[in-house]
Amino acid sequence: MSPDGVPDWLPEWCLDHLGNRPAAVLFRRRSMSAVFGLRLADGTTAVVKARPGDGRAVSCVAAQARLAENGFPCARPLTPVVGVGPLAVHAEEFRPGGEVLSGDSPEVAGRYAEVFARLMTGLADLDVAPPLPNPRWVRWDHTDPGLWPSIESLDEKDQSLVPAHVLETAGRARRRLLAAGLPCVLGHADFEAHNLRWHDHEVRTVHDWDSLAWQPEAALVGAASAVFPKVGPATLPPIESTEAFLAAYQDARGRSFTADEQQVAWAAGLWPAAHDIRWESLHGYTAVSGKAFWAQAAERLRRATA
Repeated sequence: MSPDGVPDWLPEWCLDHLGNRPAAVLFRRRSMSAVFGLRLADGTTAVVKARPGDGRAVSCVAAQARLAENGFPCARPLTPVVGVGPLAVHAEEFRPGGEVLSGDSPEVAGRYAEVFARLMTGLADLDVAPPLPNPRWVRWDHTDPGLWPSIESLDEKDQSLVPAHVLETAGRARRRLLAAGLPCVLGHADFEAHNLRWHDHEVRTVHDWDSLAWQPEAALVGAASAVFPKVGPATLPPIESTEAFLAAYQDARGRSFTADEQQVAWAAGLWPAAHDIRWESLHGYTAVSGKAFWAQAAERLRRATA
């Protein structure tokens, strides 16, 4: 790392691909990828993202570019994906401002659902390679042994810490999802409140395009209907809010889900919550969603016929 906290390769990368070296670091974040907000020497701004070069990034950035070109509220990519050693790197415009829309009421759910419908409509028929493997919190279709996708950092921990009812619920939801046989489409798999910014009751920016997935439409919608209020630890919205999300999505898309799709949507909402509770349990955190998950699992499984 250079003294200003950016990787040694970043200044020259910016010069080569953006025409200027960084003059200031506006922000830096590290999670599953590293993100740097930069002011360049000519006064312009950009965001540079670097993540493991697992083959997903090219498709994710292509999808983001298409949406931006068609007026969807997301950052416009400024470069293609470029390999830097083991990393996949690209730059996009900096879109600051806006606020998180908090709450899990049916009204809030409907607003999120309308944005998700716009997003899915915008990605329809985009010809890109599926961004596989799917993010682990929606990777119920994995072929690894056992219930969960193989993640060494999680698998090496004491699995007895995960509540039995979480394992049972996740297993039943997964079996229902795998039995569906629905065609896969491209969609956003991390549609959580902290990844969206709003202004004057309108969505301003949708972030985290590295979290696209290749799953059935109903499953992607179902997952979004269960995670839209999330800003931190695992959570589940009330049943009626998931109902409102699913209804608003179908209205916005102009078609009704089949009975099978409805069931898949309800099953898909349980898997990310179960994944999050497992993660929190293995790391010794108090699972905030534990009570809601315990209270709602039976009804959500019933609606999924799981």
